[in-house]
Amino acid sequence: MRYVIIGAGAVGGTIGGRLAQSGHEVVLVARGAHLRALREHGLRLTTPDGTHTHRLPAVDGPEALGELRPDDVLLLAVKTQDSAAALAAWAPRPVTGGGTAAERLPLLCAQNGVESQRLALRLFRHVHGVCVWLPCTYAEPGAVSAAGTPLTGILHLGRFPHGTDDTARRIAADLEASHFEAPVVPDVTRWQYAKLLGNLGNALEAVTGPVADEEAVALYDRVRAEGVAVLDAAGIEYADAEEQRAVRGDKVTLVPLPGAPRGGGSSWQSLARGTGTIEADWLNGEIALLGRLHGVPTPLNDLLQRLADTFARERRVPGSLPVAELLRLAEKAAAQG
Repeated sequence: MRYVIIGAGAVGGTIGGRLAQSGHEVVLVARGAHLRALREHGLRLTTPDGTHTHRLPAVDGPEALGELRPDDVLLLAVKTQDSAAALAAWAPRPVTGGGTAAERLPLLCAQNGVESQRLALRLFRHVHGVCVWLPCTYAEPGAVSAAGTPLTGILHLGRFPHGTDDTARRIAADLEASHFEAPVVPDVTRWQYAKLLGNLGNALEAVTGPVADEEAVALYDRVRAEGVAVLDAAGIEYADAEEQRAVRGDKVTLVPLPGAPRGGGSSWQSLARGTGTIEADWLNGEIALLGRLHGVPTPLNDLLQRLADTFARERRVPGSLPVAELLRLAEKAAAQG
């Protein structure tokens, strides 16, 4: 199979680089300065086992590839706010032998949140969800790093909305030969909703810095509790903390990487790069949406969504809101309900 990585940033670049390193055919899809660097210098992937440069085909969209191949796997790794445009561009592309990508090819959504695979299923027949446990960083154009060892990450995958198939098992085998653990599960959304609860702290970290001191941790616990209440009210199942710990164990331990400092999470990285957008609408905003649908107040997630969106829109420095000010805003929001 050939892997077409749509969005070769931190997650896509790491997965694509690891697949290429183990001998698989990979095409990277990127834009701007990142695309230029990939074309000129290759993808530089730094991991605990060293820095490797992969000279891979790099394109800005489907037109550059012409007809797609019947053995192509499309791996969507853009941020959710960019999903609709990417899906619309790739869905109608012809595949050799007849039909389109939407009709014939598997599409994997390797993203935070749960919305992209819903969007994908409107267009694509064969959608697979991926729960991404992969600590990685976009360092600079053409360069990404992943600090996990002995595994680079854990990628649960399965058909969306449920089930498994031979395609998922073949992809999992390729991933497991590429420094990942890739359990094929019939209930991938249960793992994704568990990850969503953890990602509710992304906006908190993005606006006020690492969630480390006692007050920040306590605030995150309250934000997560809103998420749990919403999922319970909606009847949505999610893997509990004990089950997640049992799966993760010490398989992905972070170590310092020389010359590749670990920044914050994906939302923090969006602010640091000044992209002007952030994925909070699909993380905290998912909880806000479900809360409104099921009559559960979510004032703290509403607040973090608004703050993150404002920081992105105004291109503010990540971590620049003092914790004390955030706590004041949180208490005000909670009091107003």
